[in-house]
Amino acid sequence: MTPAPGPAAPPPVLRTPDEHFDSLPDWPYAPHYVEIGGLRVHYIDEGPADATPFLLTHGEPTWSYLYRHWIPALVTAGFRVIAPDHIGFGRSDKVTDDDWYTIDRHVGVQRALIETLDLSRIHLFCQDWGGPISLRNACDLPERFARLFIANTWLHHDRYQYSEGLRFWHQIATDPQHMGGDMPTGVVVSRSLRRPGHDLAGVQAAYDAPFTGAESKAGARRFPWCLPFAQPSEGGAAWQQQCYHQLRSWDGPIHLVWGDADEVFSWAGAEEWSSALAGATLDRIQGAGHFLQEDAPADCVAAVLARAIGPVV
Repeated sequence: MTPAPGPAAPPPVLRTPDEHFDSLPDWPYAPHYVEIGGLRVHYIDEGPADATPFLLTHGEPTWSYLYRHWIPALVTAGFRVIAPDHIGFGRSDKVTDDDWYTIDRHVGVQRALIETLDLSRIHLFCQDWGGPISLRNACDLPERFARLFIANTWLHHDRYQYSEGLRFWHQIATDPQHMGGDMPTGVVVSRSLRRPGHDLAGVQAAYDAPFTGAESKAGARRFPWCLPFAQPSEGGAAWQQQCYHQLRSWDGPIHLVWGDADEVFSWAGAEEWSSALAGATLDRIQGAGHFLQEDAPADCVAAVLARAIGPVV
C-alpha cells in the first residue's frame, strides 16, 4: 500500500481549556502531548516506560476517557498503556475545517505518534473508527505490532454488508437539520449503552467535555460523513479492502472482542469476520452495546487480559 500521507501545514484549530477536564470522575491521569505537523496530539501514558505497550484507540465520538477503567488493570498486569486522542477529539487540537478530516490524515497522525514514541511489540485494542485507522498502521508497520484486539468495528471490502443501523447513523449524522446544527456527542454515547446501572448524565457530560461548541466538533461531524460506502476516497475504501485481505495472513495473534447488543456492528458480523481470520479467537461480551469499553469495562478488560497474557507465537 502507498504510505498514508502525514499531516499537512497546520490549519486553524481550537484547543479545549484544561478546566473542561478537571472534574471528570475516575480520570487522574496526567496528559502527555506531542506535536505532529503543527498540531498538538494528546495521549495517556501510564505504566513502566520499558514495558510492552498496549495501544488503546477510540472512534466516533469518544476519546481516551473511554478506557479510564481499563488503565489500572492493564498497568497492574505489567503493561505500558498508551491511549491517544485523534485530532478533533479529547484533549487533542480541534481542527475547525470539516474538509481537513480524512481517514488518511488520522492514519498519518497515529503513525507519527507510534514512530515518535518508538513503540514496538504493540498490543493493539481498536474499536469503531479506531479499527480501520489502527489496522492500517498494523498492516503497514507489522514489525511494530505483536497482537491485535478488534472490537465492534469493521474494514470495508466488496462483500461487506453495512447494517441498517450504520446506514441510519450515516443518514442522520450527516443531516445538519436532524442534528440541530450540532453533534450531540455525549448523548450519542449515553444512549448507546445497553447494560443497566450507568450514570447516564455523567457519561453524557464526560463525552461533551472536550468540546466548546459546534465549531469544535468538525472531527465528530466528519467521521460519519467519511463512511466509505458514501465517500470511498475520504473513507479509505481501497486500502481498507487491502487491509481486510492482508489480515487474513497476519503473522500474529488476532482476538475479536465483541459487544453483542450493538445495532451497528452485529454479533453475526463478528462471527463471520472471525471465521475469515485463521486462528483468531472471538469473545462475546453479553449485553454490551457499541461502546463496550464504557458499557462493560470489567468484562472487556478481563477478556483482553485472558488473551494478552499468553505467549505471542
